[in-house]
Amino acid sequence: MSGSKSNQNTAASSNIRQQRQCMAPDHLLIWVDPNIDAGKKECQDTLTQLKNVISNINLCTEPDQCIQVLSKFDKERAFVIISGSLGQHLVPAIHGIPQLHAIYIFCGDKSRHQRWTQKWTKIKGVHTNIKEICQVLQMAVKQHNQNTIPISFLAVNEMASTDNLNQLEPTFMYTQLFKEILLDIKYSDKAIKNLIICCREVYLNDKAQLILIDEFERDYNSQQAIWWYTRECFTYKMLNKALRFMDADIIINMGFFLRDVHKQIQQLHKQQVSSYGRKPFVVYRGQSLMKSDFEKLQNAKGGLMSFNSFLSTSTAKEVSLGFARDASTELNTVGIFFIMSVDPCLKSTPFASIKEVSYFKGENEILFSMHTIFRVSEIKQVDNRNQLYQVELQLTSDDDQQLRLLNDRIRKETSGTTGWKRLGKLLLNIGQYNKAEELYNVLLEQTSNEVEKEHYYNQLGGVHWRQGDYVKAIWYFKHVLQIQQKTLPSNHPDLAFSFNNIGCVSDGMGEHSKALSFYEKALEIKQKTLPSNHPSLATSYSNIAHAYEKMEEYSKALSYYEKALEIDKKTLPLNHPHLATSYNTIGCVYNYVGE
Repeated sequence: MSGSKSNQNTAASSNIRQQRQCMAPDHLLIWVDPNIDAGKKECQDTLTQLKNVISNINLCTEPDQCIQVLSKFDKERAFVIISGSLGQHLVPAIHGIPQLHAIYIFCGDKSRHQRWTQKWTKIKGVHTNIKEICQVLQMAVKQHNQNTIPISFLAVNEMASTDNLNQLEPTFMYTQLFKEILLDIKYSDKAIKNLIICCREVYLNDKAQLILIDEFERDYNSQQAIWWYTRECFTYKMLNKALRFMDADIIINMGFFLRDVHKQIQQLHKQQVSSYGRKPFVVYRGQSLMKSDFEKLQNAKGGLMSFNSFLSTSTAKEVSLGFARDASTELNTVGIFFIMSVDPCLKSTPFASIKEVSYFKGENEILFSMHTIFRVSEIKQVDNRNQLYQVELQLTSDDDQQLRLLNDRIRKETSGTTGWKRLGKLLLNIGQYNKAEELYNVLLEQTSNEVEKEHYYNQLGGVHWRQGDYVKAIWYFKHVLQIQQKTLPSNHPDLAFSFNNIGCVSDGMGEHSKALSFYEKALEIKQKTLPSNHPSLATSYSNIAHAYEKMEEYSKALSYYEKALEIDKKTLPLNHPHLATSYNTIGCVYNYVGE
């Protein structure tokens, strides 16, 4: 068993590392020029400048190489720098490739190329020096990062009943819980070391980011959280991508950093709130939305919209409108100009002007904490192409009835647990088993506490059981039992729980006699420790009856089903549906024996 345990743990750790290494990059830069010579100092200096913006660079001396690279990379957003001599030939061949976002012409004679480039919408500029290209490339990457922050939409009819959380967008619930958990957890000095290890695995082959990770390890303190977040480096990229894909591993490792950014926003908000004079004000945001997401936004009119990461907005209306207009020219997207009405007296979500603490000083940026929720007021078409829309949002109030009921329901679903166990419970309850498995594997890797390990092994057993992977489920449950038998008295209730779990999985595998053996061990402990009419005894009697039924020993099955029914009749209301099920089951067994 110890060898098997080692293999299981090694596999889980290996999977986590592989997931980390698959996380980057988001952007691809292709530089196409027949005169590229990577051995020359001038070329190396140019590459250094470009890598400070996008680290994933491919050099091509032939047009066909560029086409091959673009076709191969379908996940990243691609930017292409083309020499003037190749531009007129290459641009028509690549312009229609969906993952190509922008083209920049790099030449010695600007006027010579400006006329022919005007008919190609993806050509964003003609430049004669690399510094200009780096500046516009930096803005394009920043805007793309802004466009990809995770958003959830909750239509009015989805909130009409909060009974079934399965009907809600999972990301809305996850980030609500993430925020509550992250702000509640106490972090040790080990937290930053864990993050550094994680970051180095994500950016294993990215020298530029590895240098910044070293700087972060050496210099970071909580008062620099916003400065690091706005730097557009690994911190920003990892965090937003992790929240977009609900990557528990990265979010857990970045937990202290999220908390630090939130607390610094909170601190600045307290310092600045009096300057608003208790009067509502407006901020703006321009971005693109995929057309599928825009449909969700339209359906959510009158409902809620949450930005599930930290939200960057601006007091500069024309700048934000410009971003929205630029976004409206992209394929399969709609440009959105958000006008957000904010009451500074609301305490539910902190926000602050960050121009004094941002990496980019002097920008008119208002940063909101993660999971900021707005009510969707108006959606208006701005152009005549159905490509640009103005959307008016209102920051939700502290006493918003719908939101309060929804949050209460989520908290109820995760009651009885604390910390990350709350999220695990929610994931299991709404059927997100793969995410639950990912979460428990990360928590298992990080803890040295034996009690916590036992809990996570047990939960992983439950995950695999629900997924129908009985071999893995029984491995985890038996491992829990092994730990318990070494540390607990022989009649401890937790042992009965483990015996029962192994019995249920064995039953599912068709090994009914083995299941019966474990059910009987569970019953033996319960009979010694519980009152004679305890509902848990009824469960054991019913499980034993089911095993006998499957083994076609119907008289024994009836005997145990009737014992279970006697307890249920004493402990359940007369009209309880479980009683009807019990009567029906007993009737079916009588039918088998011809009575």
